[in-house]
Amino acid sequence: MVHQRNYDIVAITETWWDDSHSWSTALDGYKLFRRDRKGRRGGGVALYIRGVLDVIGIETNDDEVESLWVKIKGKANKADILLGVCYRPPNQDEEVDNLFYKQLNNVSGSSALFL
Repeated sequence: MVHQRNYDIVAITETWWDDSHSWSTALDGYKLFRRDRKGRRGGGVALYIRGVLDVIGIETNDDEVESLWVKIKGKANKADILLGVCYRPPNQDEEVDNLFYKQLNNVSGSSALFL
């Protein structure tokens, strides 16, 4: 379906992935960025970005927040794009919500278009 629709970006939540599999080749022609849930089953987020796009991952230090951020470099005279995907479990503590808001604030502090 991804190749039929010619998507440039695919965001996935609830991946349930872990280190036991290499998912980097699951979609030909795409770069994979992923953040697996640590210490328990379920959760996790991933982004597949079409290989022709110039993209870099943005590091965050919040292991409790299930989110992933990338910067897509704009072509000449075009703005960079910050793109994120987040999964929020229904029983998540308010403390983790606050960490996510802080993360949003930190990541969005650039001149790039924020999605």
